[in-house]
Formats: sequence, structure tokens, C-alpha cells
Amino acid sequence: MSKTDDVGKAFDFRLFKRIFAHTKPYRGIFWLVALVAILSAAFAIGIPILVKNIINDSLENKDGQQLLTAVMWMLIFLLGQVITQLLFNYYANLLGESVIRDIRIRLFEKMTSFKMTYFDNSSIGVLVTRAVADMQRIGEIFSQGFFMIVADVLKMISAAIIMLAINWKLALIVFAILPVILIATRLFQQAMKVAFIEVRSQVANLNSFVQERIAGMKIVQLFNREEIEKEKFRAINEKHQNAWLKTVWYNSIFFPVAEISNSIGIGLVVYFGVVQNIENVSLDNKGAIVAFFFLMDLLFRPLRQIADKFNTLQMGMVAAGRVFKILDTDSHIADEGSLEKKDVMGDIEFKDVRFSYVKDEEVLHGISFQVKAGETVAIVGATGAGKSTIINLLNRFYEIDSGHILVDGIDIKEYTLRSLRSHIAIVLQDVFLFADTIAHNISLRDESITTEQVEAAAKQIGVHEFISSLPGGYQYNVKERGTMLSSGQRQLIAFLRAYVSNPSILILDEATSSVDTYSELLIQQATDKITEGRTSIIIAHRLATIKKADKIIVMDEGKIIEVGTHKELLKKGGYYNDLYTAQFLAEEVA
Repeated sequence: MSKTDDVGKAFDFRLFKRIFAHTKPYRGIFWLVALVAILSAAFAIGIPILVKNIINDSLENKDGQQLLTAVMWMLIFLLGQVITQLLFNYYANLLGESVIRDIRIRLFEKMTSFKMTYFDNSSIGVLVTRAVADMQRIGEIFSQGFFMIVADVLKMISAAIIMLAINWKLALIVFAILPVILIATRLFQQAMKVAFIEVRSQVANLNSFVQERIAGMKIVQLFNREEIEKEKFRAINEKHQNAWLKTVWYNSIFFPVAEISNSIGIGLVVYFGVVQNIENVSLDNKGAIVAFFFLMDLLFRPLRQIADKFNTLQMGMVAAGRVFKILDTDSHIADEGSLEKKDVMGDIEFKDVRFSYVKDEEVLHGISFQVKAGETVAIVGATGAGKSTIINLLNRFYEIDSGHILVDGIDIKEYTLRSLRSHIAIVLQDVFLFADTIAHNISLRDESITTEQVEAAAKQIGVHEFISSLPGGYQYNVKERGTMLSSGQRQLIAFLRAYVSNPSILILDEATSSVDTYSELLIQQATDKITEGRTSIIIAHRLATIKKADKIIVMDEGKIIEVGTHKELLKKGGYYNDLYTAQFLAEEVA
């Protein structure tokens, strides 16, 4: 939905209905809030009537007992207002928070099912804004928007009816001012909707910018980009400020207009009320004028507030539209397979697989190869040859354009995604660690993996000593993205994570390309251990690390151009030999 479409619609009732459909599990709370809103309006309307009776009857007749009774009723009504307001605030917020909790869970589940393509084309900061800030705006529809508007409308209608009953001439004088406020309110609402759409857009841009720069702060400082990024931030922040200032400007115009209209109404009531009293025309009590002051407040004040509350409602609607747009996005891997295999041998076969990240821009051109169970196969080639793409397709992070990928002779589409991925473990070049303990980063909080199992696995692949040397050992918190560890240490944690999951198929994607010599030795030992007896695919830039592979697949520009062992390929004197010789000479020079 474009900005123009968003603004063009006065109110999207279908979206509104969709939001309120999420209140079904909380019908009891919903109707309680509605009842409390009605009672709050009733108590508010009762007070002007009591004031009128006190002035006309109790004070006029100098009846102390009658005055005491009226005052007691006044206190009861005021106490009723306080209690209903308290109940309203609590249960309206409870309803709103319950709804956004449910929607947020759905949103998170939806995002975790998206294809990698979706994240390739989406800003993380924008997605965070949708899941956090926009969700709170949806909650405000219930706590500060819809129900308050309903209560205010009830107060206004009741006030208008009572005015007409007391003195229809004064009531018509007051009503004559209403069109001015109504027109101003309508113009204000339309202007604010446009402004709020811009505000939400700028908030998302600001979040995205800050998130990316903080995550990439090392690059910012390494390349002396502080001043440049500061200027970019200043520009984005200024747009954010200007978007909010528009809302402030519209408020600054509207509310003085509403206040002046209210003041004019009070002046007219006083003037014509006094004139009618002097002429003794249809106004037979003084309390009526005082009651009119209270009733005008109940008529005009809610009308002014409705504009503000409608803005809250509208802002929540805009936020809901953005959130539901993600919920309605069809960008997930079709999990239509039904096969759940407990044990997988690890045979892998690619049959004439073609794939493109962007339509009509093919990355893999009819790839075909086999990996037998227990084999260690290396895939090598220049950057962009399609090595990592093969791994992404095996895990079904992306859907192939044509061809077949088989595991144990069965097309991977016949497996459930959960079953397929449970048999595959990957160690990536860029290791991602959560802001948590080492133990939890290894087990990923899988309750079936105990701390004892983690420690035993660490000893088996030779990393227990390194972990034990850290403060707190396995309970050491590595902080966000594992910043407390070196790249080599993070790689070792990733190896242990893969080993503990006991996969049938292991994938090492450039796992030793950016580590120190000591870490590389530990990683090589870990590699030998975890590849033992299981199907392993190693994507390597450093060709010296794959000499022991049972088979080496050489790729170039999305095609397989050579296949063989290290010795066979060197003897062949082709592309692999050229790569190896060039790398060997480069290392010799270094």
C-alpha cells in the first residue's frame, strides 16, 4: 500500500475489523472495558444534573438535609468516575497488551519462516521497528483510542440531550458553534494522518541507520568514517525531527481554535442566559446556567480530545497496516513435505540444478554431482563461483529454479524442513554468537543437550582447555555477536556447536579463512574429529586445508569444471592446478 493510498482512505474499516478480530480470545475483558466506558460517561453526565438540583432546590429552599443528600450523591458520582476511570485504564491496557503480544508472536513466527531472499532485500532496522515500536502503536488503539472515543461520544450525545431538555434555545446557541469545531477537527485529522505516516517512515529509517552503524562500528572507525556518518545521521535525524514538528504545528493550530470556540460558547450562554433571566423567558432557574457550563465542557472537551484520540487511533491503524503487510507477505519456503527421518545416511546428489537469486540472472547452470555417505568433499573456486549457493540450496534457504536435490535418494522437498535441517550442521566463515553464555551458544538452549554433553564434546575435539581458561568457563557471556572472543575462538565455538548437534551431514563454509595460526591448528584438529564417519562438504579458499578430501569439485561462474582428488587435479594441470600454484607462490612470497 502506497502513501497515497494510505492517506486517500478516510478510515480503513477492513483493517479496523481485522485488528479487533484479535480480541476474540479476550471477549470478557473487551465487554468489561465497554461497560466501564459507558458507566464513566453516565457518572460524568450525572454531575451537572446534581449541580443544577443543588442550586435550584437545596440552596434556593435553604434545606440543609436536602443539600447533604445531594452532596453525598455528588461524592458517589465522583467516586464512581474515579473507580471507572481506574478500571478502564487497567483493563483497556490489559486488552491492548494481550492483543499486541499475540500479534507480535505471529509476526516473529512469520519472519522466522521467510526465505533468505526476503532478508536479503529488507532492512533489519525496519523489521525491528515493525516488531517493537509499531506494535506498541497498535496497543494504543485499545488503551488510548477506540474505547475513549466511544466514551467521549456517549458523553457528548448525553450532554446535548440534557441541554435540549433544560433549555432548547441556549442549546441551539451552543450547537451553532459545533460546525466550526467539527470542520477544524476534520481538517486536523486529515493533516495529522499524513504527518503520522511520515513520522513512522522516518522512525523506521532512523532505527535502520542506527542499527547498521552500531553493528558496523568497527568499519566506521577503521576507515575514519565518523564525521561522514555523523553528517548522514544529522540529515536523517533532521528529517525525523521535521516529521514530528509537523504534528506539533498542527496541534498548535487546532487546540487554540477549539479553546476559542469553547470560550465563545461560554460567553454566549452567559449573555443569553442572563437576558432570558431578566426577561423571564423560559429559563426558570439559575442552576440551569451553571449546569450548562458543565455540559458544555462535556460537549466541547471530548470533541477536542476526540481529535487527539483519533490521531492515536489513526497512528495505530497506520502501524497495523505495516505489520499486517509483513504478515500477509508470501515469502516462505513451502514446507509441504511429510517425511520425518530419524536417521539419515548422508548420500547427497544434485541433478541438473539451476538457480537464480534474481529472475533471469542464473547463478548455477545445471549443476550435477554426488557425495556418498561418509565422504569428505571439498568445493573450491573463485569468489562468486557459486560455492556457498550450493550450501544454501541444500538447506532449502532458497528454492531452486529447476532440477533436483536428493538426500539418501529422496528429493529434499519431500522432507519436512525441520527434519531436513536437523540432519545438517553448518560452520560459517562469519560466526554468529548470541549475547549469552558459551554453553547456551553451543546448545542453542536445546534442553536435550546437557552441559555435561557439551563439555564431553569439547574435550573430544580439543577445545575444552580454551573454554575452561575463560572467566566462568562455559558460563562466560560472550556479549552481542560474540565480541568478547577473537574470530578464531568464535570459530571453535561454532565447530563445537555443530559437533554437539551430531549431524549426518556437516558443512564447513570457509571455516579457516580468517583465523590465527594457533586457532587454525585447533580448528584443523576439530575438523578431523567432527568430519570422521559423516558426510562432509568443505568450502575452502585455502587449498592446503583440503588435500585429504576424498573428492574436490572445482567451480567457475556457476559451473563444475573439474572433479577429482588433490593429486589427480594437480596432475591434470588445469584450473585447480593454476589456483593451487598461484596460492602456493603467494604464500611463499608472504
